[in-house]
Amino acid sequence: MTESIAAAVSATGIRKAFADKTVLRGVDLDMTPGSITAILGPSGCGKTTLLRILAGFEDPDSGTVRIAGDTVAGAGVSVPVHRRRVGLMPQEGALFPHLSVGENVAFGLNRADRRRADAEVAHWLGVVGLDGLAGARPHEISGGQQQRVALARALAARPRVLLLDEPFAALDSGLRTRVREDIAAILRDAGTTAILVTHDQAEALSLADSVALLLGGAVAQQDTPARLYGLPATLTNARFLGSTVEIDATADAGRVRTALGTFAAKLPVPDGPAVAVLRPEQMHLGADGSGTAARVTAQRFYGADTVVHLELSDGTALRMRSAGLPGFGDGSSVTVQVVGDVLAYPSPAGGQRMSLGEAGG
Repeated sequence: MTESIAAAVSATGIRKAFADKTVLRGVDLDMTPGSITAILGPSGCGKTTLLRILAGFEDPDSGTVRIAGDTVAGAGVSVPVHRRRVGLMPQEGALFPHLSVGENVAFGLNRADRRRADAEVAHWLGVVGLDGLAGARPHEISGGQQQRVALARALAARPRVLLLDEPFAALDSGLRTRVREDIAAILRDAGTTAILVTHDQAEALSLADSVALLLGGAVAQQDTPARLYGLPATLTNARFLGSTVEIDATADAGRVRTALGTFAAKLPVPDGPAVAVLRPEQMHLGADGSGTAARVTAQRFYGADTVVHLELSDGTALRMRSAGLPGFGDGSSVTVQVVGDVLAYPSPAGGQRMSLGEAGG
């Protein structure tokens, strides 16, 4: 019952405008069969519009969508939603409150063969770990269980592609982490091609095989999570994908000179004024030893980590994250050690740098 019918999906040159507002500006995407692709971007960047075009609820103004090599949207082509064999798991799960869990999963199945439909329901409830709950009503189960029912219902229809529109946004943070990990494992076991829309960087990076960063209605970069986070193509991408510590720098022949030392650049950068970008995990505080001397000027505790405000001997001010409570009081003399190569980009107009935590969480 679990044979894969996963399909490749591609979108080429997708453009869409509503009245005088352009939402999508030539979006290109590629998704391989059986993979999970995250479309990551801030609110208003066009994520949901793109998902609706892939599903068939909207037609693009121009561009082409292909599923399993078949053109489903493009010049003179608009395959209806029900013929695309695309499943949709919306943000709230959208279960029918008057139907039981089993009846929700069976919705859309061919009920003429009752025994087969019942077997399908039992199978998919087992896959999502909800055996024995077929007779329950949606209000009798938890939010996480409701999301699993919505997933079982979507998978029972055996879609070629499953679209997930911010499916974990309504769950509290602890439950959200558990449910999304479980659902990702279920999708991989089922071999389903899945496209996840999210504004949550951690969600996209931890769940997806490929992440497409959508900014300003266009794909700024698509790559594996590790490469996207580790090698963002632009300073804007780096800022959105995670916390940054940014330092004025000078680039010269692939080396980057900063107040914290001179480092190799991870990506090619033109010689001249630059911004060096460090990730929090690259920076370590110590009471003495190797590194750059600094003074602690302030601290803010967040539980799992602490944001430490530092001043270097040349007056450079930095903010960095340190795991837990670092154990240094305000005014303490410390050393800052940087591990690994750094990202560097040409200095933006006006030389504006962003502080830790202003972008990407």
